[in-house]
Amino acid sequence: MQVKAFKLNLSYLRLAQALAETLSNHAKGVLAMKTLNISGRHVPWSLWVAICIITLLPIHASQAAEPSAFIESSSVPGGIARVALDAQKFPVSAAAPYVTWNGRAIATMRQADTYVALVGIPLSTAAGKHTLSLSTTNEAAETVDFTVDSKRYEEQRLVIKNKRKVNPAPIDMERINRENKRLKEVKSYRADRLLTDQFDWPLKGIVSSPFGLKRFYNDQPRRPHGGIDIAAPEGTPIMAPADGVVVDTGEYFFNGNSVFIEHGLGLQTFYAHMSRIDVKAGDRVTRGQIIGAVGQTGRVTGPHLHWSVGLNATWVNPLLVLPTDMPPPADP
Repeated sequence: MQVKAFKLNLSYLRLAQALAETLSNHAKGVLAMKTLNISGRHVPWSLWVAICIITLLPIHASQAAEPSAFIESSSVPGGIARVALDAQKFPVSAAAPYVTWNGRAIATMRQADTYVALVGIPLSTAAGKHTLSLSTTNEAAETVDFTVDSKRYEEQRLVIKNKRKVNPAPIDMERINRENKRLKEVKSYRADRLLTDQFDWPLKGIVSSPFGLKRFYNDQPRRPHGGIDIAAPEGTPIMAPADGVVVDTGEYFFNGNSVFIEHGLGLQTFYAHMSRIDVKAGDRVTRGQIIGAVGQTGRVTGPHLHWSVGLNATWVNPLLVLPTDMPPPADP
């Protein structure tokens, strides 16, 4: 199926929201369950219905021919590689091939007269040649190579007063392990086409920590910074940077109050440390809609928004989907 971006008509939005609420809260029998088991994964009914309806909505005729044009290519650890597929082997007249890399599904969409794989590259990836695996409906198997260039990220050292947020107690680790399992499921959700063709910054403020920093908490090394921190006063509204569907909300040990939004093809955004959450799983959000407010919940040194962008379940540099390198300045 050809993948295109679209704008959601308000009448369809209301229909999706109403049907999702109906199935979640009022349906009988099997529909009365809070979650649906799909391939061993427990998916909230409201989220499943919202994504199904959105997938079936008509395409807006005014959309650009290449809806992923806003996604910048940067084939480095923490970047995004745009890998063109052989048009003779994978013609756009046929269904898009199923593409994987290291066991992860890769977003694939049409660009002009060819298919392109959009590969989110983990920060831990070694520089050098890497290989995508491709398969089609006739079970033909192919591989495509692409190159990841090296990139060096700076260090950051932070002092955390709550020592359990650096070295969790055994009871904390039980919670963290449960949350990590939940996060893996959340990051695997994907609509089968791109739901937006434009991203904005989620709020005004100052970038206090850029993407990719090698982090040390109380002089102890931890995983690299998988997002951008934007400093702003507590209570500052946070806006959806693009159209999408809320995949999950909740309160996490490290991340505090958090929201996950799917923007199509596994392109997701993540918001952490919020003081409040104004949306719920299954909600259809539009660019500029308020989804919550800046806070200092979870592991923090002060009020800010930690904002991440994910592609094929790995965090990538948010600047690659943004029109500017810095957020708008805060209001005086």
